[in-house]
Amino acid sequence: MKKISSLIVSLSILSLSTVSAQTKKINTITKAFPAEVARPKLVVGLVVDQMRWDYLYRYYNRYSNGGFKRLINEGFSVENTFIPYTPTYTAVGHTTIYTGSVPAIHGIIGNDWYNSETKKNVYCTEDSSVVTVGSTPSTEGNMSPKNLLATTITDELRLATNFKGKVIGISLKDRGSILPAGHAANAAYWYQGSTGNWITSSYYMKEVPAWIADYNKLKLANKFYAKNWETLNPINTYINSTADQKDYEGKASTFPHQLTQYIDKNFDAVRSTPYGNTITLDLAKLAILSEDLGQDNITDFLAVSCSATDYVGHAYGPNSIEAEDTYLRLDKDFEEFFNYLDKKVGKGNYTVFLSADHGVAHVPGFMKENKLPGGTVSDRDIVFKLNSFLNDKFKVNNVVLKSMNNQIIFDHDKTDNGTVSFDVIKSASIEFLKRMDGFANVVDISRIAMATIPEIQKTMITNGYNARRSGDLYYILDPNWFNGGSTGTTHGNWNPYDAHIPLVFMGWGIKPGASNKTHYMTDIAPTLAALLHIQMPNGCVGEPITEITNK
Repeated sequence: MKKISSLIVSLSILSLSTVSAQTKKINTITKAFPAEVARPKLVVGLVVDQMRWDYLYRYYNRYSNGGFKRLINEGFSVENTFIPYTPTYTAVGHTTIYTGSVPAIHGIIGNDWYNSETKKNVYCTEDSSVVTVGSTPSTEGNMSPKNLLATTITDELRLATNFKGKVIGISLKDRGSILPAGHAANAAYWYQGSTGNWITSSYYMKEVPAWIADYNKLKLANKFYAKNWETLNPINTYINSTADQKDYEGKASTFPHQLTQYIDKNFDAVRSTPYGNTITLDLAKLAILSEDLGQDNITDFLAVSCSATDYVGHAYGPNSIEAEDTYLRLDKDFEEFFNYLDKKVGKGNYTVFLSADHGVAHVPGFMKENKLPGGTVSDRDIVFKLNSFLNDKFKVNNVVLKSMNNQIIFDHDKTDNGTVSFDVIKSASIEFLKRMDGFANVVDISRIAMATIPEIQKTMITNGYNARRSGDLYYILDPNWFNGGSTGTTHGNWNPYDAHIPLVFMGWGIKPGASNKTHYMTDIAPTLAALLHIQMPNGCVGEPITEITNK
C-alpha cells in the first residue's frame, strides 16, 4: 500500500514538473513570438553634411548634455564606419545611406556626371518632366528621384505598410531631401535660395500643404540675418580652432559676420551660416506636428539632412572658428529637436540615427602653414594639359571631354575612328597623368582588377563605377590633395578624412554602447530593415549591425 502511495506521489510530482516545463516552454514561445510585431512609431534619419567622425569628440567637452552627448551616451555609436566607394560626394552619400547599395548599383555616381549618349552633363536629381511647386517656376524645382535606380529603406517602409506609413524628406539641398525620401515618398521639401521658400515638385504633389505655405510667408532667414552671426561663446574660448582671420579661408572670416545686409535681398546666404541648420530642423518639427508623424502604430519616417555644415565647411575649413561654432550651435538645435521628439512622439517611441554623407580634407593653406603635405589640382588644367599632350603625340584634337569625379572622360567618337587605338590613348594618358603634381596613380577603370594598387582603393573605385555613367580613367591623388582652388576646401577622395563618418543610433530598440568593429555606410539601411522587420532595399549590399540591439 505504501508503494502504491509513493508511486502516486511520484507520478503527481512528475506531472506537475511536466506541466511546469510545458508552461515555461509556452511562455518562452509566447515571448519569442509576440502577438504583434513591435516597431517604433517614428524613425528619424539625421545626415549631417560633411561631418567628419572626429567632430563627435573634437568638440565633445563643449557640447550640451542634450545634443551630441545625448546621442553618444544614450545611444550606440558605431565608431569605425566607413564609406565603401569613391568619389565621396553629397548625392552619393545620401543615396548610399538610404539604399544600402553602392553607385555601381544605385546609379548615383556623383552630384553630376556626363551622359555619353546625350553628350550632356546630368545633375543627380534633375527631371525636366516636373515643375516647381510652392513658388514661382524655376529650374530649382525641376527635380525628382528619377535618376535613382534602386529602392531606399524609405521606399521599403512604404511598401511594407501598404503605403500607410508616411515618408517625408527635408533639406536645404534638393539632393539631400529627394534621394533619402526615395521614389514613393509622400513629400520631399528643399530650400529655394532665390525666394526663401521651401519648395517641392509636381512629382510629389500639385500644391504644397497649407503649413508649408504659411511657413514660407515668415521668411525666417530674415529673423536670423537681423542677429548677424556672432560666436555662441566668447571667441577666446575657441581653442580647438585656428585664428579668426586666415587668408586661405574662402570668405571674409572675421567675427561677427554681418548678415543684416541680406534681409529681403539674399535669402540664399543663410545656407553658409549655422542658421541654415536651425531653419531646417524647425521645418522638421513643423512637419512632425502638421503631418501627425509618429502618432499611430504605423511607423513613419522623417529623413532630415543638415546642409549648412557643408557650406560652412567648404568656405572656412575644419579648423576654423566658423566650423566649431556651427557644430556648437547644431548641438543646441539637436537638443531642442530631441526634446520636441520626446514631447510630441514620446521618449522610447522613436528611433533616430545620425550619420554623414562624407567628411572633408583640411585646407591646403592650413596644411602648408603647419608643415603638412597637401595641395590642389584643377579639372580644367588636367583637360588642357592632357589634350595638348595627346594632340602632339597622336594628332587627335580635343579627345578628352571632361575631368570630373576624379575621372577622365574621352570623346569616343574620336577614339573609335581607327587613327589610333583607344587602348594606346588610355595607356599614354595614364603615363602622362602619373607625372603630374599631386597624382599618386591612374587606372583604367574597365581593367581595375589588374591594377597594382592597394585593395581598399581597388574596392572603392569598383563600387563607385557604373558602366553607363562613369568615365574611362580614374585618378588617385596624394593624401590631402583635391580638385579645388587656393582657398577653402572640399572632399571626394578615398582617404579616411573623407570616408570615415559618424554613425550613432538612439531610442526605440537601441541599447547604449559603442563598437570599434569596422562597418560601412551600406550597413545602415539593412540595420533599419532588421529593426523594423521589413525587406531591405532591392540593391542592398550591406549587412545589419547586430551589436546595437539587446536581441
